[in-house]
Amino acid sequence: MLDEEVLDGRANYTLEDMDRHSLFHPLTSIATHMDKGPHIMDRGQGARLRDHSGREFVDCSGGLWCVNIGYGRPEIAEVAKQAILDLNYFHIFGSSSNEATIRLADKVLSLFHERANARHLKRVFFGCSGSDANDTNYKLVRYYANLRGTPEKKKIISRQGGYHGLTAAAARLTGIPSYHKAWDLPTADVIHTSCPHFYRFAEAGEDEETFCNRMIAEIEAIIEREGPDTVGAFIAEPIMGTGGVLLPPKGYFDRLQAVLDRHDILLIADEVITGFGRTGHWFATGLYGLKPDLVTLAKGITSAYFPVSASVVSERIWNVLEKASPEYGPVMHGFTYSGHPVGAAIGLANIAILENEDMVGHAGKVGAHLLAGLRQRLADHPFVGDVRGEGLMIGVEFMADRAKRRPFAPSSNVHRLVAGRAVEHNLMVRALPFIEVISFSPPLCITEAECDQAIERFGAALDSMTPELARLAIA
Repeated sequence: MLDEEVLDGRANYTLEDMDRHSLFHPLTSIATHMDKGPHIMDRGQGARLRDHSGREFVDCSGGLWCVNIGYGRPEIAEVAKQAILDLNYFHIFGSSSNEATIRLADKVLSLFHERANARHLKRVFFGCSGSDANDTNYKLVRYYANLRGTPEKKKIISRQGGYHGLTAAAARLTGIPSYHKAWDLPTADVIHTSCPHFYRFAEAGEDEETFCNRMIAEIEAIIEREGPDTVGAFIAEPIMGTGGVLLPPKGYFDRLQAVLDRHDILLIADEVITGFGRTGHWFATGLYGLKPDLVTLAKGITSAYFPVSASVVSERIWNVLEKASPEYGPVMHGFTYSGHPVGAAIGLANIAILENEDMVGHAGKVGAHLLAGLRQRLADHPFVGDVRGEGLMIGVEFMADRAKRRPFAPSSNVHRLVAGRAVEHNLMVRALPFIEVISFSPPLCITEAECDQAIERFGAALDSMTPELARLAIA
């Protein structure tokens, strides 16, 4: 609905004007948007985007970590067309089903069994987004506790810097303060432990092993303080994505798993970003030898060609649900679009492309090339503290004083300034919301030549911003 002022000037009304007056954008400053307007994209192909003005970009954000097979795959369009013609929709409530959804669930389990040594995972529950999948997992922790007669065992430990979505329960699990401000979050049933990012948060004199010892000791202390009989689950991204591409300290997950096993606490592995090849492995569950009770999936399951998410449920949980079924009746949880036949067909086609073109292996090889190139290009930059990553999941962290590891003031937003300048150099990267990190997460089909182009453009953008970063470093 256009206001009177806009209607009076309708002859000059642009698509940008229509956006400003009609669309409520997620994760967007309203004030900035009303002032500057939207950046409208028109087309995508492979690892490249073209905007409404005709400018072409190398997309090193992969949308939001999600366009794994790349933009514009015609075979996905053909699969979607045929799926719509065959069965554009039917639900899977009350034992209803469809072939594509059955096959996608079976394929996901097969990949975990064969590619991640996780044969204990037994069922797949479908949703529409990573957020709703984590809401499902949040509810399953509570449901599982009630069904097995431990109704107090429902608290969930998450981590500062962790990102698990923004629906009501998922936002509680998320450990980034900017997502909590003015939303009355988090709540008492979620406890956040320290962020296990050695480079940024190690204390003076700590080596990586000592730092890991402190992180695990803090988790054990939380469990003892809250009472082991009240803590139901621990949720963790194997590599913390939105928090800053934070790799776990050596030995962290082996030690964490032992603590959780000792106290009968479930492990939820949030693989929304790391799943389906981004790390150069099919799943980070396999990369780190995890034994999760629940796994959260989205993004790469369809490479964002259709909104599909999944909660993968272990035998441990499934057995309790199945045994209690005669008494408790139907599991009263689900979504209209759970197991959508078109989304499932697209998911199967997407996974086939990942397999047939060895995009997972390619992500490992080209990711190593991109990481090495960024490290070489940025090695002498005075305000780049660390360049790290796994596969095509890479982070560049800024420091006001790299020798002393002194961060910039959060209000300086240096990484946002650099990311904005990168757009001027026709490169899409993402400034992350927890600490001063820019992420690179391009489509897995990106070539080494495109990586080299991205490195060149990022280096030029950063060089042009160096005087401003120098000013902000002493502010």
